[in-house]
Amino acid sequence: MSQTVDRALSILPLLAQGPADLGQVAERLGVHKSTALRLLRTLLEHGLVYRQQDQRYRLGTRLFALAQEAVENLDVREIAHPYLAELNEECGHTVHLAVYEENEVLYIDKVDSRYPVRMYSRIGKPVAITVAAVAKLLLADLPEPERRAVAERLDYPTYTARSTPNAGAFLKELAAVREQGWATDLGGHEESINCVAAPIRGVDGRVVAAMSMSAPNVVVSAEELLTLLPLVRRTADAISGEYAGTAPQPKSVSPTANRTDPPTVHRTDPPKETRA
Repeated sequence: MSQTVDRALSILPLLAQGPADLGQVAERLGVHKSTALRLLRTLLEHGLVYRQQDQRYRLGTRLFALAQEAVENLDVREIAHPYLAELNEECGHTVHLAVYEENEVLYIDKVDSRYPVRMYSRIGKPVAITVAAVAKLLLADLPEPERRAVAERLDYPTYTARSTPNAGAFLKELAAVREQGWATDLGGHEESINCVAAPIRGVDGRVVAAMSMSAPNVVVSAEELLTLLPLVRRTADAISGEYAGTAPQPKSVSPTANRTDPPTVHRTDPPKETRA
């Protein structure tokens, strides 16, 4: 039975290269035409292949519908959260997850730091799009015409002396982010807060979300936070692999067994908040 399933599934990547006739399928599988025909008929009945008028077979529309349905039902927040929680547990800093929707970059998940100073950010709250590291990653992945159009219609508030001043500077920074595959916000939104971020990609390689690690200067310097960038990138890659279903989870950043919530932190004083 397993050999039959294996042979049937081997037909799909063959047909992904283009239509093929019965003889070509049989030759590729190394089986008799009668065996290939039985496999094709089964796939045909399930709508996974389609027989054209010239008697060649191609992939069926049902296969595309299943793929689209699977993508639409993927919840990047649900997949990413255990990884974010473990990263937070290991490093202690605030971790965010963000997406680009309707011309805004929104936080959709957050794991707070373990120390008393906490980020002002909120789940569902738009980020400062011209300076936030996650926003740079999400906008950098847009096609060039759309990226330019977005940059030109944005306002550029001067949050700090390090804030992005105008569309030209923003587009230049997005180009650098697109090439290097990561982003930072080193005091661009608030002088005392630094952030490093990495992209989460889907099966097509496009950025579907971005995750970041943030910390105030009173806890770690910008230089110290930057040393954690490789860990942030490995975590993002692990999330990408699970989200896209293309790679095994690296052991070094696999989610803690049975842990989906951030660790409990006992405090004697109420936490202070700082904007991010």
